Amino acid sequence: MVVDDEDDLRDTVGDYLGMHGFEVRTAEDGQSLRRLLEEERFDLAVLDINMPGEDGLSIARFLRETSDMGIVILTAAGETVDRIVGLEMGADDYLGKPFDPRELMARIKSVLRRREAADRMSQAAGQADETVVRFGHCLLNLDAQKLFDETGQEITITAMEFDLLKVFAENANRVLNRDQLLELAHNRDWEPFDRSIDIRVMRLRRKIESDPGKPQVIKTVRGVGYMFIPS
Repeated sequence: MVVDDEDDLRDTVGDYLGMHGFEVRTAEDGQSLRRLLEEERFDLAVLDINMPGEDGLSIARFLRETSDMGIVILTAAGETVDRIVGLEMGADDYLGKPFDPRELMARIKSVLRRREAADRMSQAAGQADETVVRFGHCLLNLDAQKLFDETGQEITITAMEFDLLKVFAENANRVLNRDQLLELAHNRDWEPFDRSIDIRVMRLRRKIESDPGKPQVIKTVRGVGYMFIPS
């Protein structure tokens, strides 16, 4: 939804976004916006701040209180205060006038991607927080037996890797040696002094650690074993 009291700008932005695959509706003020909201659901609103009557900041506050749509505000060049207040009101991004429609479209796409990623992350967490454990930038859903990254995309893990992560989750901040890890993970196919656990931990670190070379989530306790440090 594009909300601006300037007919030419409103139509230009609407036409440009429409040509690039967006479904666009336009409104000249807050009253028109509310009528549209009664009829349709929107993913994002582009709001001009400086409008007669109800300004864009008030509309942004209303939208943030009543919806989860993305918000991009348009401000006059150099109006830093408006931008700051707009972000405090809940806007996701801003762009100063005059602007290149291509930049506006890029910012719209960026906001939509971020909000979509947040939605996927929330869905990955599930309804019950106790069934989800954070491992660095990832989430492990214990019920679904799945690992998700920060964007909500599933990361492929083996059954043994899941078992190891579950053991770590159930023994946070506790040092576990290799024998304990293999026993608790119910892996009976191993030999005494088997070091395959080190390989599996190394693979897990590549998936969950921001820097696998300097692990902060699953740490090595020299001469003993490993310890999971919750975020």
